[in-house]
Amino acid sequence: MRDTFLIVDGNSLMHRAFHAIAELDGDEMTHVLWGMIKKELLLPFVELNTEYYDLSLPHRDETENAVTSQAADAIRRLRVGVKCATITPNLQRQEEYGLKKLWKSPNATIRAALDGTVFRAPILLKRVKPVVTGWEEPVTVARHAYGDLYKAVEYRVPCAGKAELVFTDESGRELSRQTVYDFPAAGVVQAMHNRDDSILSFARCCFGYALSVGQDVWFGAKDTISKDYDQTFKLLFQKVFDEEFRTDFEKAGLHYRYALIDDIAAKVIRSKGGMVWACKNYDGDVMSDMIAAASASLPMMTSVLVSPDGCFEYEAAHGTVTDHFYRWRKGEKVSTNPLATMFAWAGALRKRGELDGNADLVRFAGCLEQAGLDIFEAGHFTEDLTMLCDPSEYTDKPDNDTLLGLIRARLETLLTE
Repeated sequence: MRDTFLIVDGNSLMHRAFHAIAELDGDEMTHVLWGMIKKELLLPFVELNTEYYDLSLPHRDETENAVTSQAADAIRRLRVGVKCATITPNLQRQEEYGLKKLWKSPNATIRAALDGTVFRAPILLKRVKPVVTGWEEPVTVARHAYGDLYKAVEYRVPCAGKAELVFTDESGRELSRQTVYDFPAAGVVQAMHNRDDSILSFARCCFGYALSVGQDVWFGAKDTISKDYDQTFKLLFQKVFDEEFRTDFEKAGLHYRYALIDDIAAKVIRSKGGMVWACKNYDGDVMSDMIAAASASLPMMTSVLVSPDGCFEYEAAHGTVTDHFYRWRKGEKVSTNPLATMFAWAGALRKRGELDGNADLVRFAGCLEQAGLDIFEAGHFTEDLTMLCDPSEYTDKPDNDTLLGLIRARLETLLTE
């Protein structure tokens, strides 16, 4: 069944076919901002058709985390989702919220369910100069969201002894036994893994996404040191590129570059930006935050999870802005950067419009992004950005209500142009 959405352009109401989006709500200040963005910037202009999932920490605890799996299933079924930031609890959070247990990261659960790759790119402002002054376009970090350190098995070695790496096939035959280290005393040992099928999916996501945005792919690992683990990444990436993407890349005038990870990192810093930087899981975790900090601010970082079979989940890369939430709960006015969350909504609406052949929805998404950018470029900065700039570089530091009011007024203007 096809549903409808509604856009108000000041003169008429435009109805178009519109399939549903999976809406994943979250925690703390980002949950508050989520509701404000919907109220001020979406519902007056778009009749949202969403399947709603409450991923707040209390509700995850109440449902034994089943709601997270339900949300992942919805993204797979609907092909498009938009997610608010959520809390991954530690012991302090468990006590604060009275949780039954330390629930896993919702992002990790959804990534695993979709077999997805995370693409993160900064939102650049002319008024905020990046630390790397040569960057003219955003650097998009593609993070392989499987395996490595995040699925590692660890053991705290208590005394002298031998650690071994043993592989036994499914019939029980021992195929390999290697000494990891002969410990003369206490220490620590770790083993991590990856799978060929996951690496192949990662490579396909990177090359496919790069084609969709018209950017080169750069990939780096340490195959000179890791002659099996990292070498496998290198060989499988090259296989996917040669067999599935080389022709399309050549037609588009795009390139694939492989080098050692340290060489790629140096080249990214010396570049003009504008590439997809494919990273293994841990590398991507670190490098995406580095790119965010070097570009401007983590609240200016977008994130989209892309599955090999064409499912998309959009979110802001930042956390739940806990300090603002505590202040807001006391009745204080706060100045929280909404751009990444706005861009998440815009990305989901744009993708929905593209999949449905809905040009009006795609246009609205572009206007939503531009409205936010225009207000920030006019010098209305949130707290995170004012700390990066000289006071002469911005006009004011509006609170959330004031800022969203300014963005809404600009959005109304753009929609009538």
